[in-house]
Amino acid sequence: MLIGVPAETVTGERRVAIVPETVARLAKAGSSVLVQRGAGAGAAFTDDAFETAGATLAADAAEVFAKAEFIAKVARPTAAELASMRPGQTLLAFLAPLGDPASVEAYAAAKITALSMDAIPRTTRAQSMDALSSQANIAGYKAVLIAANESPRFLPMLTTAAGTIRPAKTFVLGAGVAGLQAIATARRLGSVVSGFDTRAVVKEQVQSLGASFLELDLGVDASGAGGYATALTPEQEAKQQQLLAEYMHGMDIVITTAAVPGRRAPLLIIEEAVRGMKPGSVIVDLAAETGGNCALTEPGKTVVKHGVTIVGTLNLPSTMPFDASTLYSRNVFALLTLIAKDGTLTLDMSDEIVRGTTLVKDGEIVHQPTLAALAGSNA
Repeated sequence: MLIGVPAETVTGERRVAIVPETVARLAKAGSSVLVQRGAGAGAAFTDDAFETAGATLAADAAEVFAKAEFIAKVARPTAAELASMRPGQTLLAFLAPLGDPASVEAYAAAKITALSMDAIPRTTRAQSMDALSSQANIAGYKAVLIAANESPRFLPMLTTAAGTIRPAKTFVLGAGVAGLQAIATARRLGSVVSGFDTRAVVKEQVQSLGASFLELDLGVDASGAGGYATALTPEQEAKQQQLLAEYMHGMDIVITTAAVPGRRAPLLIIEEAVRGMKPGSVIVDLAAETGGNCALTEPGKTVVKHGVTIVGTLNLPSTMPFDASTLYSRNVFALLTLIAKDGTLTLDMSDEIVRGTTLVKDGEIVHQPTLAALAGSNA
């Protein structure tokens, strides 16, 4: 099977879907790789490195789309890229079907097979393929570095000849992969850290990293399927927002990580909470791409409201493109190991991972959550 890797064209996207180390592994597994010249430049992977690993270089994206049987990307294709695909080709990328189910209809109309890296089931067996987690890990780490850069305070306690500087207090909302990495990173930098999640099951994980766990009496444990939290009632949401606002008054840094696939991010921080924070405090909102956990977040911007710096940076993994690409490429390889035996693509729809990842097969939408979303939008 010939796997094509075009350069990413979305503004700000510096990652590449397959890196040189994976090219060599794919060759041993029976597949060859065609990489557009310069595709890895944004992530510090040179054309020479790809050639040394065994890849063939293509002059441009048109050559990649024309020759490859399987297209591996990071971001969903643009209209022009999709128009370059031909019936029977296979596309793999972060396609976010539940955020835009209508886009899946376009893949079906193009008569291609479409696989989404963000639809892989979050099961033990699929951990090596879980690109959402690998990229969230990077986002959680980078969020703390951004907060430290924006904050007017030291994160660690410092004892100097001029006296002692107390450590900054960091509060992390959401204890999924990104949240736990943020907690661990803030602790390593010396901050006093606390975490919150509506899922009581994560309390021990937060505490194991040296942080305290904020417990709010909401009258419910919101642990849900797939590791995600279930939705709260409007009354529970309002109570949560008020209790969080009171707690945040003493924080120097707040990092929010709560997101639900296909839905607007839950609103955790109301304007009253921001107004009550100390001047110079920092909020880094990792849910900015889906509306933000903070009411005052402006996606893609860093703003100052009520003396508080609110960072709504998008696509944080792309700001660390070398390691983000490496991890994503390993996720892709793990999936290809399952679906491409001896270089031949075989989609066994009885396999829960394949079934959960496949949006469109030979021009037909087969992803049940997407079909349900489309049915709801057309009702």
